[in-house]
Amino acid sequence: MELTRKSIQEQREAFLQAGYRLPEFDYAKVKAATDAAPTWIHFGAGNIFRAFPCNVLQNLLNEGAVNTGLIAVEGFDYEIIEKMYWPHDNLSILATLKADHTVEKTIVGSITESLILDSANRPQYDRLKQIFAAPSLQMASFTITEKGYALTDARGNVLPAIASDYAKGSEAPDSYLGKVVSLLYHRYVSGKLPLAMVSMDNCSHNGDKLAAAVCAFADAWCENGLAEAGFAAYVRDPQAVSYPWSMIDKITPRPDAQVEALLHQDGIEGLDAAITSKNTYVAPFVNAEECEYLVIEDHFPNGRPALEKGGVIFTERETVDKVEKMKVCTCLNPLHTTLAIYGCLLGYTLVSDEMKNPLLKRFVEIIGYQEGLPVVVDPGILNPREFIDTVVNVRIPNPFMPDAPQRIATDTSQKLAIRFGETIKAYQKRPDLNVQDLKLIPLVYAGWLRYLMAVDDEGKPFTPSSDPLLEAATAYVADYELSDAPKDLSRLDPLLSNEKIFGVDLTAIGMADLVKRYFAELSSGTGAVKATLEKYVK
Repeated sequence: MELTRKSIQEQREAFLQAGYRLPEFDYAKVKAATDAAPTWIHFGAGNIFRAFPCNVLQNLLNEGAVNTGLIAVEGFDYEIIEKMYWPHDNLSILATLKADHTVEKTIVGSITESLILDSANRPQYDRLKQIFAAPSLQMASFTITEKGYALTDARGNVLPAIASDYAKGSEAPDSYLGKVVSLLYHRYVSGKLPLAMVSMDNCSHNGDKLAAAVCAFADAWCENGLAEAGFAAYVRDPQAVSYPWSMIDKITPRPDAQVEALLHQDGIEGLDAAITSKNTYVAPFVNAEECEYLVIEDHFPNGRPALEKGGVIFTERETVDKVEKMKVCTCLNPLHTTLAIYGCLLGYTLVSDEMKNPLLKRFVEIIGYQEGLPVVVDPGILNPREFIDTVVNVRIPNPFMPDAPQRIATDTSQKLAIRFGETIKAYQKRPDLNVQDLKLIPLVYAGWLRYLMAVDDEGKPFTPSSDPLLEAATAYVADYELSDAPKDLSRLDPLLSNEKIFGVDLTAIGMADLVKRYFAELSSGTGAVKATLEKYVK
């Protein structure tokens, strides 16, 4: 058996006997309808897209609730499309790893076309323009990571590729965002057609980030005489172009070798993973958890697919904001970051294994239930306590989820302010709460400082995960060693006062001394991390 449309058609019974769920819709009919009148195009052909939106749409196609498929586009790493999409007829296998030790296997076939976002490849680019000129197109969605919306570097300087595209215009841009906005400009000149631009990236107020990038390009091109004057107004007109906020949540780790072996045992050939020239690890399958949430602001000027029939929640912007803050600031992301930092220090390679450690399990429970939950605003559509219950008891401990603390530790300096700083700010605003009562959030901050030393609790060096501020932050701990000797901790003060990293000035709010004390204990010798946890996590 092979992962191709011909194979799943000719060997349908063999796939079914091996336990695979197959597409139940008439693919030829759906593809013809999509080619004639596309409704949904998605940028970012990675794992969460394949595991979540694609599967939601497949379920709706199977039920007859919609009649058009998805168009997938990759604008950063073209090899994802070339090596994984095209050879497998845009099919992928979704291996849902359940906490009850079962694996649900689904062949997802809702993508009818996949393209690369390369302005130098005229056939591909012209096809994208054709799609964007279609009056039927309702939404362009994105999972391009928060970095994908960046226009400037850390110092506020416009990135060279962006500056170049500002000056060149929409004909043949090179940057990801430039190419996206050039397609939107083509939609504008094709009749000022309406469209929803839907960021599904895991970042706060994601729609605003996308809107800011689009408007910046439109302004630059209009000011430079490279676009019609009305384009800047078009991208700001909510009746023409909308940028809904959304919150997406589904853990989709890197494709796991054990899952690949399981699929091979079923007799499916040609599932080898690959590493692209841009260092993307790709495979014809995605392994993911069962839990999933997608909440989207219901603002679609040209209509939208009936995704609510597939479990997607549409609501107003204020509710999306509450859900996003609930998840990112309290109920999931802070717990993940805590386990990432301390998992690396204690030598863990699986997050699920960390939850077998009573100290680490209690650590995240206290941060979630005791320190975070008191300041969570209930969004009404998802219960915060029940959300944490599922995270702590089902999602993170899932032994089949091959998620690593090293992966989650990526870009930690960019996460601390939101995942913990927002809770501190909320405590500051509440007269009935005291920042000084927060004891374990400071221990996470101290753990990150200890992590920057790049030595685990046994004294063995490790390589920290990638982070844009890794080099700068590491400099503050460069002279510290695992030792019982007294340390001049004042060298940490400039870092601890950095509001961009921690969300607040830890010195100004009186938390810096506690963080330094924790750090001194964590770095007092081998075994000090475990000993410190035993002392403070009760």
